[in-house]
Amino acid sequence: MNSEQQYIDLYQEQSDAIKRHSAEPLNAVRDRAFNDFKAQGFPTRKVERYKYTDMAALFAPNYGLNLNRLAIPVDPYEAFKCDVPNLSTSLYFIINDTFYTKMLPSAHLPEGVIIDSLCHVATEKPDFIAKYYAKLANTQEDGITALNTMLAQDGLLVYVPKNVKIDRPIQVINMLRADVDLMVNRRVLIIMEQNAEAKFLFCDHAADDRRFLSTQVIEVYVDENAHLELNCLEETHFKSTRVSNVYIEQQANSRVNHNVITLHNGVTRNRLDLVFKGEGAECHCNGCVVADKQQHVDNNTLIDHQVPHCTSNELYKYVLDDHAVGAFAGRVLVRQEAQKTSSQETNQNLCAAKTARMYTQPMLEIYADDVKCAHGSTVGQLNDAALFYMQQRGISLKEAKLLLEFAFVNEVIDKMELEPLRDRLHHLVEKRFRGELNKCEGCQLCK
Repeated sequence: MNSEQQYIDLYQEQSDAIKRHSAEPLNAVRDRAFNDFKAQGFPTRKVERYKYTDMAALFAPNYGLNLNRLAIPVDPYEAFKCDVPNLSTSLYFIINDTFYTKMLPSAHLPEGVIIDSLCHVATEKPDFIAKYYAKLANTQEDGITALNTMLAQDGLLVYVPKNVKIDRPIQVINMLRADVDLMVNRRVLIIMEQNAEAKFLFCDHAADDRRFLSTQVIEVYVDENAHLELNCLEETHFKSTRVSNVYIEQQANSRVNHNVITLHNGVTRNRLDLVFKGEGAECHCNGCVVADKQQHVDNNTLIDHQVPHCTSNELYKYVLDDHAVGAFAGRVLVRQEAQKTSSQETNQNLCAAKTARMYTQPMLEIYADDVKCAHGSTVGQLNDAALFYMQQRGISLKEAKLLLEFAFVNEVIDKMELEPLRDRLHHLVEKRFRGELNKCEGCQLCK
């Protein structure tokens, strides 16, 4: 049986159960997504945006799914001890793909703000969700998005109304928990109206020593003059496979800061599609990857300049050791109407071992003639002269390597707006380079 067929059979047999445990706006697009998936299948390496990861192989194993929404016994507040010191957040949990409602933050949200189960809000306000859901994430263009859309039953909704600023950062813990190998399909919908402001920290953790396969589709609407910071941190384990597709639409004079950090994983494939729909918008997209052993991290981005006077800045850095494989493919598309565009795309990579592999493909596609655009990439090893200089001053070779690697990735971390988060990530990255298995002090997930 090929990889696609098991999911086609699954949907044909279980579509009634999937729909019964979800909401009408999510169900309304399922059959169409199923037909799109059946027509496309999983993207092969011949598809330009998937040339560095064998997607069919990732989905070939037979994982269990919780289609009947059985309750998973877990107290996330006991299992999760990874709070960021000095960062006061409103903390929410998603257990596998279900919004955790048994204990919600006591902090009062500004009037009109909604942070809740996507399925629940879709049941209460179907017309509102139908206006946004599965509009940016086009199932005809991507087989993974189609698969997620046909199987996802719940997830997270964040709605920030016009002129509302959320002062306290929102922290969302995506916790994988199961007694058997499990597949999880999660949706996130973020709606930022005019002049809204919010900062998010999404953390992915695995609570059990099982094989997990998670697909995630995030749709983000950022209206005029809105400001969003979206930080995504993965700290799972080597048995985890994570496929995440993020779709962002920006209107005039909006600002987005998107940061994705991969510290612990098995196989990770991140996709970012960002489109400028209004003039004067600005985005900063940054990525940091630390990988060793047999880990695989593939980041693929598309920034689509459709209108004039927009700015995009992109910086991704990788440090690879042992037999780790990294890939970065970033495409900046400047359409004919997008005059006065400013864009900078940079990918810098450090291979700490001769057996590590890095594939890099920064791309500019420009159809306008009045723009300032640049791109570039580097792949190299640690500087021998710098190592020698540091050893001459009494620093051991191991410590010198660590310091150079740490300094290399700091440029990405320092671009985050939340100072306590930057400090915490400096600490986590240093521990990661030192080979310490415990990700956060006191975290029970690592014991």
